[in-house]
Amino acid sequence: MLAALLYGQEDLRLETVADPTPRDGEVVIQVGVATTCGTDLKVWRRGGHAKMLTPPTLFGHEAAGTIVAVGAGVDHWQVGNRIVANNSAPCMKCFFCQRQEYSLCPNLTWNNGTFAEYLKIPAPIVEHNMLPVSNDLPLELAAMTEPLSCVLHGIARSHIKPQDRVVVLGDGAIGLMFVAVLAGEKQAEVLLWGGNDQRLEIGRKLGAVKTFNYHQVANIPGMVKELTNGWGADIVIEATGVPSVWETAIACARPGATVNLFGGCPRNTKISVNTEQLHYSELTIKGVFHNTPEYVGSALSLIASRKIPFELLISEQRPLKDLEQVFADMKARKVIKVAILPC
Repeated sequence: MLAALLYGQEDLRLETVADPTPRDGEVVIQVGVATTCGTDLKVWRRGGHAKMLTPPTLFGHEAAGTIVAVGAGVDHWQVGNRIVANNSAPCMKCFFCQRQEYSLCPNLTWNNGTFAEYLKIPAPIVEHNMLPVSNDLPLELAAMTEPLSCVLHGIARSHIKPQDRVVVLGDGAIGLMFVAVLAGEKQAEVLLWGGNDQRLEIGRKLGAVKTFNYHQVANIPGMVKELTNGWGADIVIEATGVPSVWETAIACARPGATVNLFGGCPRNTKISVNTEQLHYSELTIKGVFHNTPEYVGSALSLIASRKIPFELLISEQRPLKDLEQVFADMKARKVIKVAILPC
């Protein structure tokens, strides 16, 4: 089969590799659609990821498709089922899993390789994090289950109340998903900052009450305070993975606010925190990582409800052979998410 392999920093190659064969508890799917992700872009640009993969490796982690083979012991799935599989599953046995803190499981089973004709799903994911996709749901929408589940996890950890004024920093797919769910499901007043006017327009369509191009705002925290009676935002979501933006996020927060540092920064980077503000303003600053089986299920249900037009995030469809150009276009911010067809 044809598959994309990541060898290092901006070194992505399409190669012919052996078709996967399922072992006990596993299934193999024919990939219908694989969607690109901001995490994929970061991994491609940085040449690796602290948790998910080590090059050289099969690449990509968002896909939906149809089961074409099942391994021994797989009783509840059969050839022909349309499915979406998360890119990980917790072990369900460790210290963290026993406390239902599944995203902290040190034994997460990771799976990469969605930019290919076929994808093998490991047994733990088949058991805990693979879901059926109805015939009326486009596979390119189902493929966005994984990033949306991460967003739902992030929102749950942010303790947002209706009418909270929420600042979202970042107009990538994740930032825009935050906008859509915060505005549509949580009735929050969302202020979106980004660097691309077309993406900001999509943010408005998804429910942001105001959008701002950071290229035209010299002092983002100052602007946030002007918009919030001098206090700052109730909740701040950082969705860029840039250390300086993490610091900006903290500076945007009102006393008593929660700051969700959601975007993963490069390995071993550091930020500075004003200890006086942190202490006397009683800030809650937290990182939120990945997802849990609960939010994977909730994400697919929300997508399938069609209450939110997540199709606005799909800039175009492209064949697998164009993948390298797609990443160049993502780097240049010409596209948000691209639906990759393995044909």
